[in-house]
Amino acid sequence: MKNPLAAASRLARRQMLRWQVRRDLRNGSSDSPAAVSAALVSFRCNLCGTANRTTLAQLSRETRSCTGCGSTVRFRAMAYLVTKEVLGHPAALPDLAPRQDIAGLGLTDDASYARPLAAAFAYENTWFHTEPRVDITQIDASRENRYDFLLSSDVFEHVLPPVQRAFANARRMLRPNGKFIFTVPFSLEAQTREHFPELHDWSLAEVDGRWTLANVTADGRAQQFDDLVFHGGPGSTLEMRLFSLDALKRECETAGFSRIRVADEPWLPFGIHWPEPWSVPIVAYA
Repeated sequence: MKNPLAAASRLARRQMLRWQVRRDLRNGSSDSPAAVSAALVSFRCNLCGTANRTTLAQLSRETRSCTGCGSTVRFRAMAYLVTKEVLGHPAALPDLAPRQDIAGLGLTDDASYARPLAAAFAYENTWFHTEPRVDITQIDASRENRYDFLLSSDVFEHVLPPVQRAFANARRMLRPNGKFIFTVPFSLEAQTREHFPELHDWSLAEVDGRWTLANVTADGRAQQFDDLVFHGGPGSTLEMRLFSLDALKRECETAGFSRIRVADEPWLPFGIHWPEPWSVPIVAYA
């Protein structure tokens, strides 16, 4: 059985091309897209404080563009949004006086921003398979109503279905006025594409150099999936779904968040730039 990833990827590429054409027509300037991409940008990394100079084209979601800590736009954006949303203004983490009165939790955050966050706030980074361990689908009662901010960057696409449990627990962990700052890969389709909607009794196996997923549904039907997508290497972080933006909004609303915003604003002083309108950070407000 094939999962719908290939079709979703083709649609995402078509959406990207349509958006780029509309953007170029809107701009109507003499500067070609190539010239804009080649423009030099100077920025100071808000994670390590390193001064950098690079092209606008290098400021993409997953390109390591800081010469000091190797951070990407996505990593710098997570810290930028913590300071903007929790403190009320953007700030570089090395410049902050420690605030132990502000509690935060990370779900498998990258060290490039987890370490400076731990120095600036009462922040703890956690993991799924090792201590300190947090399974967002089954949180301990001691973590409820405890945090001013919760961070999750490219994690919820790997959570076992039903994913609504993860959003509901994220809301439960936050104090009043807390912020859930997260990223996931998402498309501009109407619905999330669940790759394995009937996942129940399942296992992964490598057969003739290819990974397959075998599943027995709750009502006893056998299923097999190939064309699997892993983030971080086969057998580690299997992609369970491709979210849609509209579905993400519905998930947050159902979980009890008061509102959400798509945090796609650029902040070039910290080297943050979003050339596409998908897979950008989202802030959900308790």
